[in-house]
Parts: sequence; C-alpha cells; structure tokens
Amino acid sequence: MLSGCQYLKLSPKKPADPHPEIQREFRAAWIATVANINWPSKPGISVEQQKEEAIKLLDLLQSTNFNAVIFQVRPQSDALYKSELEPWSYYLTGEQGVPPTPYYDPLSFWIEEAHKRGLELHVWLNPYRAHHVRGGPVSEHSVVNTKEELVVGLKSGYWWFDPSLQETQDHAHAVVMDILKRYDIDGVHFDDYFYPYPSYNFGEDFPDDESWEAYVNSGGKLSRSDWRRNAVDTFIQRVYRSIKKEKPYVKFGLSPFGVWRPGSPPSIAGMDQYEVLYADAKKWLKKGWVDYFSPQLYWPINQVPQSFPVLLGWWEEQNFTDRHIWPGMSISRYEGEQQVDEVINQIMITRGMLPEAPGTIHWSMTGLVENDSLQKALLEKPYKREALIPSMNWINHRPLKAPDISFTREKGGLSFALEEDMSRVSKWVVYARYDNIWQTTIIPKTRQSATIPYYRVKEAPANSPLLEGKVSLLRELQITYIDRLGFESSAFIQNFEHLDQLENLAESKSFKGFFNSLFNLK
Repeated sequence: MLSGCQYLKLSPKKPADPHPEIQREFRAAWIATVANINWPSKPGISVEQQKEEAIKLLDLLQSTNFNAVIFQVRPQSDALYKSELEPWSYYLTGEQGVPPTPYYDPLSFWIEEAHKRGLELHVWLNPYRAHHVRGGPVSEHSVVNTKEELVVGLKSGYWWFDPSLQETQDHAHAVVMDILKRYDIDGVHFDDYFYPYPSYNFGEDFPDDESWEAYVNSGGKLSRSDWRRNAVDTFIQRVYRSIKKEKPYVKFGLSPFGVWRPGSPPSIAGMDQYEVLYADAKKWLKKGWVDYFSPQLYWPINQVPQSFPVLLGWWEEQNFTDRHIWPGMSISRYEGEQQVDEVINQIMITRGMLPEAPGTIHWSMTGLVENDSLQKALLEKPYKREALIPSMNWINHRPLKAPDISFTREKGGLSFALEEDMSRVSKWVVYARYDNIWQTTIIPKTRQSATIPYYRVKEAPANSPLLEGKVSLLRELQITYIDRLGFESSAFIQNFEHLDQLENLAESKSFKGFFNSLFNLK
C-alpha cells in the first residue's frame, strides 16, 4: 500500500535488474567474562557501569562492521543470567549466588542491545569447568558443593566436572537447553576446555580413578583414553542434535585447540589435544556435529610448526560435511604495524582459502579496544562494507517468498515497513537504485520500518562552476529479508517513473543541483 505519494508515480511491474550481491562473511569477537577479561571490568561494579561497558563494546563492534559477538555466559558453572540450575556469577557482583542490584538479566540485556546493532549473539559456555582459580572463594552456592559427587579438585586450585559421568553430561546438557528455550540467542558456543590442560593438575593425570574403575568393573572394553574421548564425543553429538531439534536456526559452534595432533599435517608440531584434552575435534567436524568450527589458530602465518594457513588448509580437508570453518585469530599477539598486518593478512587468507563462506573470530575484544590503528585498518580495508553471515546450506529449507511491504509518504522521504513475522527474520535488506547507482542498506530485525530519500545529491567538486552537485533520483526499490538460517528471500520490487514534480522545490537547498541534473548540465 502506498499512501499520500502525489509526486511519485508507481510504474507497472517490469523485469528488474538484479540487485547487487552483498558480501557474506562471519565477523565475530569473543567477549570473555572469566576473570573479568573483557566484561565487566571487575566484579561488583554498579549495574549502570556494567551496562555502559557493554554498550561501549557493542558500539565498537557495530562501528567496525562486525556482525556477531561470542558472549561468555557460563565461565565456571555459574550464570550471567537468571538460572534455576546454577548460581549467579561471581564475576558480576563479587559474590557468587547474589543477583545484580538493581536487578536485571545481563544476558537479556546483551541480546537486546546486540540485535539492535545488527549483531548476532552466541552464548559461550564452558561445559566442564566447575571453579576457576580467579573466581573468588568456593561458595556454598558453587557446584563444587551442590554437586560434589560430580566434580574433582585439581592441584592448581581448579575444580572440574568429571566428563565421563552421565550426570555431568545431563547437567551440562540441561544448562544449554535452558538457555536455548528461554532466550532469543543466535548460537551456542564451546571453546577448547574439555578435559583440562595438564598444567591445571601440575602435569599429573586427571583424577578420575573412581569412575574409570566403575567402568572397567561394569565390563567396559575401551582403553582409558578412548573411554574419555567417547564421553566427550557423546556429549557433543547430543548437544548438537538437541539444538537442531529445538531451534534448527540456532548455530552450534566449537572452538578447539588449533592443532589436532602433531604431524597433522606433517610440518605441524605442538600439543596433542586428541591424547591430552581427549578432544577428537577432527571427528566432530567430519561427522557434522557442528554448524561452524573455529579452531584456535593463534599463531602467525610464517610460524612453520603452527602456521595459520597450513593449519587452516588441513582443517578444511577434514570438512566432509561442508560446515563453516571460521578460525579463531589472536589479535593481541603483536603490537603496532606488525599486529595490524598479521590480522589483515589472516583475514584475507581466510577469504582466499574459503571463498564460499569466509569468516574469523577475534580473540579477544581487548586487542580491538586498545588498538585504534587496528580498528581503523579493519574499517578501511577488509571490513569497509557490511557483510551478512553465510547461510546454513545443509539444513533443509523452502524458498522464501518476497516480503509484504507497506509504504507511506513522509516529508523526508519514502517510508516503508516490513510486514512479516519478525521471529523468523534476522535482518532485512533495502536495495535502492538512484539513476544507475545502487545503494544497499542492511537493517536489524529490531527495526520494522525505515525511510529513504526520494533523491540523493552528489556534491560538486571544489573546482566546479556549479554551486551544487548532481541529483540522482530514486528509480527502483528492491527489499528482501534474511531468515534465521541466513537465506535471503525473493525481492519485493517497485519501479518508479521520472519525477513529475517536487513539492517545495524552491525551499530545497539542492534545487540548483536538481535543476542542473534535469537538463544534464555538467
């Protein structure tokens, strides 16, 4: 419906020129809450300060054309959200089990503010860590006390769930599903902490003798290493299947240690996560138990034993189910120009090696916040234009019809509203053609309406005899929406004839440029 638009004639529908393609790329950053690495700046700051700090981080991501945030909501089996399963996080208030005052739900706040800025929000959980050495005292509310039969102490002061126990898997799965059902999230994310790194127990083996002996006495035939890996495998597969059953559009992402095993490929050396962390990340990717896979490739391009492109190429060779591979980058490893060059080069390598659906995750926000040069370089080079997140092509979907659009004439331009069920929309896209130039705008799902000008003025060069530049008139409008799986709908198309009149023309400061454009005066 188009109302009150006297000066703008709608032309009959005619075959439209294809609108420009928008770049597809996953551009994300991890925001760590454990040990208050990224947010909040310290435990116990006021709710107002917490919100201000969150807004500052999200504004930075929006201004540098990121499109996703990986937000840590369960750093040590506690919660940065309202939970009946685990206590409020120490990192929020300085006291585990105590909610923020005045009360608010941090996860709800982060989701709302991220979506306002066109950012996906993925919740980041650590499935097995029960207590961190920088997580305050072990409180009465801690799972160390409320689920003491499931956790073991490590010699460095950490506490860890025993991954082999069915009750451990059931509890972690319940936490994931609780968040999934109650919050409008876009993804669920696990990092590299499965069985703990050896240093956490001062180099000694993980203390699971009791559960191992119970397994052997029950007739178990696997080796101890295979038994541990099988426990993690079973949990990863279960979480993926449960997410897809409940909300297929929610992405499940894993970010394991960057080296699977030394010698894979031959030039690679380093820790053996398969045998040390009991994480068979290669298997998870090959089986397709993820939607995106983000190995932590925290090494420079020319570091031969752990080279970024060599490892990226090897992981892509394991990608038999065509999932997205979006590597993690360490953006704080260097300083100055060396840092900027390494980050930009790794982004461009990823684009070149994975051209169909590129993407990276930046570790961590601190490296971006503290480096104006990196912000500037990203915005001027690889992230100069906005990008949409690649679609999940392996999930069955139907072609999307063109959206229903309503129009109204406003003083400042043509207003239109997307009349769709916004629960299935992630973004919508406006392609406006002014004469022969397309302008593309990506609009967050939190906004159902927008306004575009009837014409655009290109400023005249400084040495031009004209006082005004040339005016380009709105000729065509194409509007689509992106669903939660990342697929773009067919376009609503509206063509416009030449202007018959422009009301209040004499009052328009672009009158001279408009007049010149009509008569082709250049």
